[in-house]
Amino acid sequence: MRVATQTGPVNAGAASAGPGRFRRVKPVMRTILSRPSGMAGAVLVTFHLLLVIIAPVIAPYDVTQQDADRILEAPSMAHWMGTDSLGRDVLSRTMLGGQVSILITLAASLIAAVWGGAVGVSLGLVGGRIDEVCMRLVDAFLAIPGLLFLLLIVSFAGGGVFALIPTLSFFNGISVVRIGRGAAQSVAARDFITAARVRGHHSRFIIFREMLPNLQDILLVEWAMRWSWMMLAFSSLSFLGFGASPPTPDWGLMISDSREFLTVAPWAGFWPALFLSTLIIGINLFADALGKALYVDRENRAPG
Repeated sequence: MRVATQTGPVNAGAASAGPGRFRRVKPVMRTILSRPSGMAGAVLVTFHLLLVIIAPVIAPYDVTQQDADRILEAPSMAHWMGTDSLGRDVLSRTMLGGQVSILITLAASLIAAVWGGAVGVSLGLVGGRIDEVCMRLVDAFLAIPGLLFLLLIVSFAGGGVFALIPTLSFFNGISVVRIGRGAAQSVAARDFITAARVRGHHSRFIIFREMLPNLQDILLVEWAMRWSWMMLAFSSLSFLGFGASPPTPDWGLMISDSREFLTVAPWAGFWPALFLSTLIIGINLFADALGKALYVDRENRAPG
């Protein structure tokens, strides 16, 4: 049995949580790749993910190797993308520049989607005073400008992976709470949820066996979008000196280091900016195609 919500088709009942969920991957991917934008997004994301894996093997130079005789050298046969202000190979550093940001933002976006989705769905089911109090807290956090909030926390907690992952996942998870709660409210009014309540099922059972399987598509698309936003946020933090630390090759940090030499050596900042832009564009294109393939209406989601 299939029932529809305002955000797309929803599978009623706990049966949707079974193996049939994985059989959907092939037709969903076929639908995504049938769209030019979806194909472009998939190619860009796949390229960057493969580069993260093989870059340490194929990078022509050590990313920390400095050469005082080749400072700000233009692209040549020896250095295809030129060198930076310390004589380091821009190609090698650009190839490895996405490792830290991709790993951190992937982990943080998954954590944000899991905790934000679980809390949001729980609030959508429970409702009442608890829901009102929690949503006012959510509104208070969302009223703070995103980058300012991240800078505030990172400045207190310090940089590094152990501070950035929980910081990014917490802030972005707040937004997922609102999305999950709005979607859960429409599902909570369905007959199969009412039937589960009448049967005396515990709220935990209803959330994990009835609601989450029906909302997994919405949360999956939201995770993809959060990953894109986190990539931009992490690169912004690195640009401002609160993300990756030198001499780590990171796109945001590379752009920051090269800004003083853009007039004389634009290649040092152009290539990391291009790679960062293509990844973010690829994630957005893929997420948009994923939403359409799963019938998730990102433009008209239920308000929180």
